[in-house]
Amino acid sequence: MSIKKQKSFGEKIGLQLRAFFRNYPAVPYILKWLFFTTLIGIGIGSASAGFLHSLDWVGNYRENHLWLITLLPLSGLAIGLLYHYWGKDIEAGNNLLIDTIHQPQQIISFRMAPFVYIGTMATHLFGGSAGREGTALQMAGAIADQLSKPFRLTPNERKTLMIAAIAAGFGSVFGTPLAGAIFGLEVFLIGKLKYDAIFPAFMAAIIADLVTKLWHTQHTHYHIHLIPDISEINIIYAILAGIVFGLCAATFSKVIHFMSAIFKSKIQYPPFRPLVGGIIVALAIWAIGTTKYIGLGIPTIVASFEQHLPAYDFALKMAFTILTLAASFKGGEVTPLFFIGATLGNALSYIIPLPTGLLAGMGFVAVFAGATNTPLACSIMAMELFGSECGVYVAIACVVSYLLSGHNSIYKKQMIGEPKHSRFTNHQGKRLNEL
Repeated sequence: MSIKKQKSFGEKIGLQLRAFFRNYPAVPYILKWLFFTTLIGIGIGSASAGFLHSLDWVGNYRENHLWLITLLPLSGLAIGLLYHYWGKDIEAGNNLLIDTIHQPQQIISFRMAPFVYIGTMATHLFGGSAGREGTALQMAGAIADQLSKPFRLTPNERKTLMIAAIAAGFGSVFGTPLAGAIFGLEVFLIGKLKYDAIFPAFMAAIIADLVTKLWHTQHTHYHIHLIPDISEINIIYAILAGIVFGLCAATFSKVIHFMSAIFKSKIQYPPFRPLVGGIIVALAIWAIGTTKYIGLGIPTIVASFEQHLPAYDFALKMAFTILTLAASFKGGEVTPLFFIGATLGNALSYIIPLPTGLLAGMGFVAVFAGATNTPLACSIMAMELFGSECGVYVAIACVVSYLLSGHNSIYKKQMIGEPKHSRFTNHQGKRLNEL
């Protein structure tokens, strides 16, 4: 009798749960993705923390042992050999992640994480000019995609998982979880957002950021000292600055792809490309007599908010970064774009009567917005980094830069979900490398 009662009670509970889930179908979805985002958030946040700590050590070690720069060509050859013989399937990097979101196929090899980590450490240790976002995103994508097979995720669930991974990687490496979430939703499809991935993207970015901070990881702080009141003339100045930032972003995207094509066409054996690129970069560092334009360049970015800098800083950083990355060294473009944008904004303060720090902050995010077609993420990022008071100015700069940069991007596998202008409606549904 008691068994029947227990069974009856269990059946009642089961019926009640089924009824509850029918009435609230979002609950199982939330619980499922809370589980997945907790797993990947812990893994990606920890990986980002380790990456940032080691990157900081590598940069300091190089600056105290500048003779290491002479080994940049050999380190390039080693990176080239590593990817040519053991990493051809993961060489596409961030574009592979974007491809996986659009058309999920085979599971991304976990080798992507250690390979890009090793390659980035070597690039920074021996004096290349590169960033960190590319590494963080690739490590995040490789870690997250390992869950796809054991949990038998559907293609659509894998898309959501990759978006969450990108959000977690970006948010944790820069300490901007809100911008990271929106970046993950915005970066793969220009002009449209995948709203069914919004909860996983935000949760993954927030959890990964919290885990990174639990590892006592420090992020750089920036401060805009003076933000003027919004006025008609200041809005015009912001638009003018946004135009310059957009043209700079388009130039960077076009030239880096052009130089990459030159390296590929002139040097048939892939490992020799970073060897030759390393020779050029090392000689250029020796010629100008400073390491200001290699590595992340964080001190110069911070200085651009505080004082006037040489007006050519942005151009030299652009040249060093394009040479480094076009030659197939590893790292990322985003932190160099922050440098380029901040120093370009600093240079514009000579002719545009807005505060130097404000123009540096606007350029910091607006050049990045134009080069990645992510104006929403960049606007939010500025408010996370600099405070909400700059919101109107940075939003204007980011949107104008996004429009002026055209259908160009550092990520050639981005797809056009909604064209930027009505005259480009025939571009809808195409990837940027198909235009």
